[in-house]
Amino acid sequence: MTAIADVGGLVAVVTGGASGIGKGIAQRLVERGARVVIADIEAGPLGATAAEIGAVAVRTDVSDAASVQALADEVVDRFGKVHLLFNNAGVAPESRIADMTLGDWKWILDVNLHGVIHGVHAFLPLLKQHGEPAYLVNTSSMGGFVADMPGLAAYATTKFAIMGLTEALAGELQREHSNVGAAVLAPGTVRSNIARSLRTRPAEAKNTSFVQNDISQNEELAALRWLDPAEVGDIVLAGLARGETHIVTHPEWYPMVAERAAGVEAAFSRAAAASEPTETATV
Repeated sequence: MTAIADVGGLVAVVTGGASGIGKGIAQRLVERGARVVIADIEAGPLGATAAEIGAVAVRTDVSDAASVQALADEVVDRFGKVHLLFNNAGVAPESRIADMTLGDWKWILDVNLHGVIHGVHAFLPLLKQHGEPAYLVNTSSMGGFVADMPGLAAYATTKFAIMGLTEALAGELQREHSNVGAAVLAPGTVRSNIARSLRTRPAEAKNTSFVQNDISQNEELAALRWLDPAEVGDIVLAGLARGETHIVTHPEWYPMVAERAAGVEAAFSRAAAASEPTETATV
């Protein structure tokens, strides 16, 4: 099992690092002595955050494989190696599935899912090649455990996929006794600007069913425990020190995960009962 308790001197890359959870993770990494590269699609906020926290900024569009590969190349050119990758960039617009266009599906899959795949593809060989302890963390969501969240079906679809990808990758790495560990981050309510995701949608994508609501203004959700991004950074680094494969920010939300698991278990029990041989009456 790979575990990293001390990130001092390590090279770390955080996508979606200009704001929100990405910024919180990057900030804590810098404070603990890591050499940090933050990547984001918005050049202005990216440069401002890099200057604020003491990171290196590389503008990157995670939906574009070539852009992510260029990020990887630049990190190696500058630092020679990379130890930590946080595939964190993501969007969370809202729509019912019945209302979504194929363009809507393409955009959210390109950013949330393909962005993670591009990061794994470009960086996993780099994390492995130096043989030193390394870690890859993919940001999913509590929506990667429970999909039935009004308006967020497409978001949950991508986050379930990230959960599966990361669990499979963690298993592969453990079986090969790799120097690299993999974990999925499943945050709950965090103060970030993901509620403004539509600002980054390409201008040419005009027809959309997506809307963007600020979930922090929802009365029911506002009553929940909201974390600052830097608090999530602390939770993530503590998870790496323990060698976790699942990092959660809101353990008090487990009952809804358990409810889903109970429903699945009940379905298996019904299937088992239905498959039992029926006793034949004898005369």
